[in-house]
Amino acid sequence: MTRMRPHICINNEADACYIEIEGTIGVPEEWQFEEPESRVATYERFREAVARIAEIEAPEVIVTIRSTGGDVNDALLIHDALRQIDGHITTRCYGYTASAATIIAQAASEGCREISANALYLIHQATCATEGNAAQLAEQLALLEATDQRLASLYASRSGRAIEEFRTLMAENNGNGRWLSPDEALAAGLADRIIGSDESTAPTPPAETTTENSGWHRLMKAIGLNREPAPQPLPEDRNILHFGHEERMLRRRSTAATAAALRQIAPTRTLPTEDPSHHEPMHSANDRAYAEDAKRFRIR
Repeated sequence: MTRMRPHICINNEADACYIEIEGTIGVPEEWQFEEPESRVATYERFREAVARIAEIEAPEVIVTIRSTGGDVNDALLIHDALRQIDGHITTRCYGYTASAATIIAQAASEGCREISANALYLIHQATCATEGNAAQLAEQLALLEATDQRLASLYASRSGRAIEEFRTLMAENNGNGRWLSPDEALAAGLADRIIGSDESTAPTPPAETTTENSGWHRLMKAIGLNREPAPQPLPEDRNILHFGHEERMLRRRSTAATAAALRQIAPTRTLPTEDPSHHEPMHSANDRAYAEDAKRFRIR
């Protein structure tokens, strides 16, 4: 196998501009003179290509990306140059799309980030090689942390999801990330649609979904991050329609109503009375009433 030549090729046509980005993005200085062809991506050539991108006036710009990444700073420069173009931008990712290459892929116009059905997608924490004293190492550590936050913010702004979710994805495997399938990249909001080898587009699922089987839900479960808390059962005495002071008032009213109802359905009670003597006659109510009236007449 031969190593892919790192280069940026710009082909302007009448109605569209085609940009091909292949190989390492921003060849490191120590690699520039290992092979003559490596010089196509030297610092000067690279800056020249970025300047040409910024000057594109075509109404349609299609960026093909075949790269496993490279220098974060250079990728951010390409991203910003593409975002300054007034035309409609489409980014298409093929093969292993990783690291700095994913930054460039986010420069597409709304809904125009495409990924091949056979591609793999990787985002991870920034890395560097450095040496020096404690202060110098601490300075590099702060730069790495700021870079990770900047990249996570970039992914979040295009996906509409929380920054911490992307920080978690980037931190997997000790910061080396994890290769995502096209479906997972789509679910994570890192791509807008999947394309096949014939350039036909596959149906794009809704950006937001709350189903248990959604790709993003499975992805968050796989990394141990689930934003949706498990539903907690309500207490048995909880009225789901009322809370707080309303519930306390209802309980007091319920207690009073229950006591009144119990009083109404209590068993019949009779007061104790003395039974009449067996030799005394039993008088009816009318007899007693007449006797009382007769007494009042005699008194008068």
